[in-house]
Amino acid sequence: MLDRFIRGATATKTVRDLLETKPREVWSTSPRSKVFDALKLMSDKNIGALMVMDERGNVAGIISERDYARKVILLGKFSRKTAVEEIMTPVSHLFCVSPKNTVEECMILMTRKQIRHLPVFEAGRLLGIISIGDVVKSVIAEKEYLIDQLSNYNNGRCM
Repeated sequence: MLDRFIRGATATKTVRDLLETKPREVWSTSPRSKVFDALKLMSDKNIGALMVMDERGNVAGIISERDYARKVILLGKFSRKTAVEEIMTPVSHLFCVSPKNTVEECMILMTRKQIRHLPVFEAGRLLGIISIGDVVKSVIAEKEYLIDQLSNYNNGRCM
């Protein structure tokens, strides 16, 4: 009975579930924008990455704070002179997920590939970006829920 209770208490969260808790806006920049301007937008919006969109509105890549640290600062470049396209991860090298992927699958991918942001695509359309922070918060919330349910069960307050 306890096994059935535990299975019922834990729902497998999906990327779609994560996206429903986030703002709908996907912030982006253009490949020709300067890195400084991209960083300013990230700071203003309190985010760690931006999608890079070409003039036709197609995804060209992603730029993150990590790209800045590793490809501008450490190489002695200047953010006001360097174009986003020089340091972004191009679309051909993006790791991405669909709304059907589970939070656990995202955590595994992010850990194995050492990435912090995953664009979410459905039928070729960009739906959003999830971060490692989104994934960790979801996992923690699920574990806290399970602990509460088990505690209630142990104390005879099971419904």
